[in-house]
Amino acid sequence: MDVLDARILLAIDDDPEATSLALAKRLGIARNTLHARLQRLRADGVVREFSRRVDPAALGHGLVAFVSVTLSQTSGRLTTAALAQCPEVVEMHSTTGEADLLLKVVAKDSADLHRISGEFIAVPGVVRTSTVISLREELPPRTRALLEQAAAQRPPQTVRPRRNGSGAARSTGSPAAVCAETPA
Repeated sequence: MDVLDARILLAIDDDPEATSLALAKRLGIARNTLHARLQRLRADGVVREFSRRVDPAALGHGLVAFVSVTLSQTSGRLTTAALAQCPEVVEMHSTTGEADLLLKVVAKDSADLHRISGEFIAVPGVVRTSTVISLREELPPRTRALLEQAAAQRPPQTVRPRRNGSGAARSTGSPAAVCAETPA
C-alpha cells in the first residue's frame, strides 16, 4: 500500500457514501485510477467485506467475551475449523502462551454465552476453555490512525542522472554522489 492508497481509504472513511467521481475530484486523481486502485485493494484483501462494520449488538448479540482455548497436541485444523463454524465466533487468533487460540465471541446474554461455551468443550480436540467477559469496549477496532500515518509519508524521490551539456548522462560512480552533485 502506498501513500495514495492510504489517502483513498481515508477519503472513503470520511465519506463512505461519496461517488467515485466525487472521491477522485477530492483526491485530484482520475476516476479510472481510483477504480483500479480500489479493485487492487479488494483483490489483495486490504479492503475487507462490509459485514465487518456491522455492530453485533444491533443483531441482538451485545455481550462480548474472549475465550482462551487449549487444544490437544494431536488436534489442529479440524478443531479450528469446527470452532469457526460457530456463528458467534467473530474473531479467532492462534496465540502463544498457555492457550492455543483466542476467540472473540458475541452472545445475547450470559445464558447464551454458557451455551456457546458448552459447544466449544464438545468439539473434539478442545481440552479446556477459559472465558473473560468484556464489561465495556474502551477502544473499538481502528486502523484510521495507521492510515493517517501511511498517508503522511513522503513518496520516495526518484534520483535521475544529471546530464552534461551534450544531453548524455554523467557518470559519478555512486548513488550518493548523484545526490550530492551540484549542477555544472
